[in-house]
Amino acid sequence: MIRYSDSPDFDPQQLLALFEQADWARGRSVNDIQRMLTETDLLISAWDGIQLVGVGRVLTDYVYRASIWDVIVDVNYQDRDIGKGLVQGILTHASLARVELFWLCTRRYQGFYTSLGFSDKEQTGMVWDRRKQPPLS
Repeated sequence: MIRYSDSPDFDPQQLLALFEQADWARGRSVNDIQRMLTETDLLISAWDGIQLVGVGRVLTDYVYRASIWDVIVDVNYQDRDIGKGLVQGILTHASLARVELFWLCTRRYQGFYTSLGFSDKEQTGMVWDRRKQPPLS
């Protein structure tokens, strides 16, 4: 049985193992993941016993906006509604009850997110990628 938690207290090496399964997250370091966890406002994780099998995280002002990041499920646990459980855990979390809009940045799994009530009709935004820019002076 899968258990969900909002405690960020776990070994970041476990999260690194999940990230290594996804091309969009591969190559992250344990130190950077630890810092990311420290700076994340809310993290929902999915566990099978002591094994981390999924995670989703949120950055937010707790009133107007929240952005959902890094939703990932272990490849051996996909198609078991764990992703749905993670996203629903975020959307219904008591600390986010006042948030008006949840933003999700992804180019994948639109059908999955649409089934949870997300709309791609609201698309606005731009991205500045440090890796693709000359150093700012």
